[in-house]
Amino acid sequence: MISTLHIKNIGIIEDLILNLNNGLNILTGETGAGKTLIIDSLQIATGGRFSKEMIRHGEEFSFVELSLYMPNHESNIDGNIIISREIHTNGRNSCKINGRLVTVTELKLFMQNLIDIHGQMDNQSLLDSNMHIKYLDDFIGENIKPLKAEYLKLYNEYKNLLTEIKNNFGDDKEKQRKLDLLRYQIKEIESADLKVGEDVEVENIRERIINSEKIQNNLNEVDNEIGETSIDSVSNAIRALERVENLDTKYENTLNTLKSIYYDLQELSRDVKAFKEEMEFDEEERQRVEERVDLIRDLKRKYGNDIEEILNYKEEISNEVEKIENSEKYILNLKKELKDVKEKMNDLSIKMNKIRVQHAEILSNKVNTELTELEMKNARFKVEVKFAETDLVTHSNMPDECSNLNKTEEYNKDGQDKVQFLISTNIGEEYKPLIKIASGGEMSRIMLGIKNVLADVDEVPVMVFDEIDTGISGKAAKSVGEKLKQIAKNHQVICITHQANIAAKGDYNYYISKNVEEGRTITNIKKLDEEETIREIARIASGDCSKVAIEHAKELRKIA
Repeated sequence: MISTLHIKNIGIIEDLILNLNNGLNILTGETGAGKTLIIDSLQIATGGRFSKEMIRHGEEFSFVELSLYMPNHESNIDGNIIISREIHTNGRNSCKINGRLVTVTELKLFMQNLIDIHGQMDNQSLLDSNMHIKYLDDFIGENIKPLKAEYLKLYNEYKNLLTEIKNNFGDDKEKQRKLDLLRYQIKEIESADLKVGEDVEVENIRERIINSEKIQNNLNEVDNEIGETSIDSVSNAIRALERVENLDTKYENTLNTLKSIYYDLQELSRDVKAFKEEMEFDEEERQRVEERVDLIRDLKRKYGNDIEEILNYKEEISNEVEKIENSEKYILNLKKELKDVKEKMNDLSIKMNKIRVQHAEILSNKVNTELTELEMKNARFKVEVKFAETDLVTHSNMPDECSNLNKTEEYNKDGQDKVQFLISTNIGEEYKPLIKIASGGEMSRIMLGIKNVLADVDEVPVMVFDEIDTGISGKAAKSVGEKLKQIAKNHQVICITHQANIAAKGDYNYYISKNVEEGRTITNIKKLDEEETIREIARIASGDCSKVAIEHAKELRKIA
């Protein structure tokens, strides 16, 4: 549910904080006080369109923040979700979910399953025919879920197969060009006879060759310094100490150290001589290393960052060559797989169609009962389920054995059914799509009736109704209030109303007013206590708070 709504600098709203509750939240107030701006702010927070003209005159930006408590929502462990959107006069738009920057599209996708806003001119999910199949399937529940899950798995496989087949189409010239290129690449890599790790090794050799003269000169100097002369000098020192080592232990210890140095110098001398031999490169070897380095660098530039990547690429294109060379057989095998998958999909689609047709009638009857209770006795609602058969066509650029694959597919993730909600508002009139209903009052009641039937399966936790009572009064308004109250048992409902019958049903009532402060009009909102709620219901019902109006308001409240 929405726990807090914070609005800043939108229209005549300067800085407004609205704390909401579960159940039925009723918003009333004088005309032009800013009630609709609150709904507009909710739409902005759900990723709706925004006009810079909505920013309060004289301000640089507007800001909307929603604090939602969704204990079972996957986005936050503790259930608290903070949504914010800030829009500046220069066009800069900042959207955040729990402090993380997101795009407007991401915000809209995130919020579409959290808040459903219905107003006189809004085409929300119930007006979107693409959503009707979801509502019907949610109404059906467990009777169709296993079939849909099985079908969806096949559908994903079907899409992959179709993509794979389409990717293998092409005329002979195109295939030959691709084969020539791939074979050239394979030959180029194979002829290089690469070994994993060789690139590092030849780079090191090349580095030594480049610096060979410098290395050679310094090794010669080292060899001269620790050569035969130094070793002979240490040998002479050892013999001298051997003559006195028995006279004192310190001479013996020094002798042992000197002998160790002698052996180390011999080892070092041998190593330096070996280093010098390693640095003897002839011109042919130099040329060979340079060419090898250039070759490996060129292959890296074309096929991978290291030799392992290059060899993996060669393996991939070798498989691709084999696939192209055997494309006819390969495509025929894919076609067979596709045919098997489609047969299974068709079987499941037929089963789902039968279930949907059966439950469509049940849903239609339930909604018609709701419409009767909403004083629309002549209106008839119908859930239409059509089974869309596939229409295969031949693509002229495809091989004969691949005909009929690029077709106007009627498969989708929900099966082969097309579901649409239709309505006839008067006796003798034909059924039409919901979106073509002209009367705002009728539309409000139809939407409310459908929402009431689907309330138990509708996963959207927050429902917002902007002046859903427009065009109705009396008994119809009373029925609308009762339906809103019923929906509010399982959802948080926020409703702007001008009807006393509906206002009397509120679990929480809020009064929106406007005042002039320092030459500027400002919107204010107040949560009403019970006595204030009675007075507001009386004002709505009769335009004043006379004793008779108060008694009538108390009666409405008592009934509610």
